[in-house]
Formats: sequence, structure tokens, C-alpha cells
Amino acid sequence: MSDRLDRLQQWTRGQLGWPDADLKAASADASFRRYFRVQQQGESYVLMDAPPEKEDCGPFIHVSQLLLSLGLHVPEILASDLDQGFLLLSDLGTRLYLDELNDNNVDRLYGDALGALATLQSCGPDSGLPLYNRKLLLSEMSLFRDWLIGTHLGVKLGESQQDDLQRSFECLADNALEQPQVCVHRDYHSRNLMLSARHNPGILDYQDAVIGPVTYDLVSLLRDCYISWPGQRVEDWALGYFELALQSGIIRPDQVNEQQFLKWFDWMGVQRHLKAAGIFARLNHRDGKPGYMNDIPRTLGYVSEVCSRYSELAELGDITETVINRL
Repeated sequence: MSDRLDRLQQWTRGQLGWPDADLKAASADASFRRYFRVQQQGESYVLMDAPPEKEDCGPFIHVSQLLLSLGLHVPEILASDLDQGFLLLSDLGTRLYLDELNDNNVDRLYGDALGALATLQSCGPDSGLPLYNRKLLLSEMSLFRDWLIGTHLGVKLGESQQDDLQRSFECLADNALEQPQVCVHRDYHSRNLMLSARHNPGILDYQDAVIGPVTYDLVSLLRDCYISWPGQRVEDWALGYFELALQSGIIRPDQVNEQQFLKWFDWMGVQRHLKAAGIFARLNHRDGKPGYMNDIPRTLGYVSEVCSRYSELAELGDITETVINRL
């Protein structure tokens, strides 16, 4: 990695013409990308280091242009070297939603985030991005079985449990596919939203955007793997967005009522949280990033709570409770 840092510094100082540039680590994410902050003539910029053999910058550039065209607050791409996997980006600052949210400001900050989401869903593309199809939905949920149950806990499920799990996965995929399909950020939560003085929020980490279920980003935000809120408050926010989606034409009144929308929301969250718990285990065992393991109990707590309210998900709830008790 030090070789890449040297090359990034050479690119910044040589190709960008900033001979005195001093790179400071900004963040790393769950992928192979790394970010550095650099100051130049009183302005702050972000450098993305995305090793070409590990990461494709193409989707990031494509989705950046899409979101900028909608007027959303995402980084502008100011320079690039795709052969080396380097991008120079505008800087959205350092104030993560996760660090700033509290009981006093959450309604306002989530209001901003839900407004941006409505723009994405009402004005964003409904084609030209990968589809969140059944194969992808099922493969994501299999991460829970393979990495958390199998690799992390070392548990081999019996045949009946395997069947119960697969039936649950299929039901959750059905739920996702019956919803109106819109532009989905796919990681719309407090670690990817930045508190901005103007045009809040800043939005990051959208390169995996797809065309998928209308409730996916909503539940990512409101049932966040990294911060939780009282259940009634979450339901009120979800129904508030339902009204906004009706007014914005994102969904039609003949497509869904409040009760069905909440079921879509609940079950979509279960799909996402199974995926996330599996990814957290994979990051630990495959990639040597154990920091996300502490978020698994909160993440699976959402699954357990939702499953307890729907008889169709009872078997999944039992398996999830067993997993939680063994963590």
C-alpha cells in the first residue's frame, strides 16, 4: 500500500501541479478504496485511491454524473487517472451524520435526507443501472448463512433449517420485487451522509446504485446498522415518507396502502440486515476488518423484532435468535 501512496503523491504533485501537496489520511471504507485529504490554496480536496485490479472507478463516475444532474450534493470529479485508479474530488467535509445525530436534531436531519431521497426516487433514472434482481437479492442473503453462521459461528445448519432459511429468503425476495422499482443508492445511512451547512446532506458511497425496491434506501436510513431509534418513531418517519412518495408520484395510491407499505419496509429491512450481518462477518474473516462485528447485534436485533411480528418469518426469527445468542 505504501507503493500506491507514493504513486498517488507523485500524481498529485506532478500531474495536478501541486508540488507542495501533503496528503493526510481521510478514511477507508469497507472496500479496497482509500481516501486522502489535501489542502491547496486554502481549499480542501479529497483524493480517492481505488486500485484498478480491485475496484472499478467507472460506476462511481457514472453515478456521480447522474446524481449531480439531479442537483444532489455529491462530490464533483475534478481530475482522474483511471489507469492508476486515482480521482480528485471536491470535499464534502468531515461531519458524518453518525457523529452529529441526536434527539434534538434527528427530525430535521432525517427530513433533509428524506427530501434528497425523494429527489433521487422521483427524478432519478429507472434504467441504465444494474437491476436489483432475484439472483442478487438471494446472493446477498446467503452471506448471512455462509459467513456469519458458517464461517464465524462454525455452525452447520440441518436440512430442515436450510430449507426454512431458503423459503424465508425467497419470501423476502418476492417482497422486494413486488415493490415499485426506483433508483436505489444501496448504502443510504449515517456513515455515508455528511452534515453540510448548505444543501444538506452531502451523499457518499453511491457507486453500487441499482434499480430496485422503493423501500430499500428508506429502511437503510431509518433502521441504520450503526444507530437506532425507537420503533414508533421509525414507523412515523416511514409513513411520513409514504405520504411524500405519494405526493411526488414515486408510488401511486392504487399500488399500496399504509399497511402494505409498512410490510414492504419491514421485510425489506430484514433482507438488508441479513446481508449486512453477513458482510460484517466477511469483512472480519476475509479482509481483516473486525471493527464492524460490534454492529451485528444491533443489525440482527432489527431482524428478530420484525420476524416476531410476521408469522411467515417465524422460522427465520428462530434461527436469528439462535445466532444472536451465540455471538
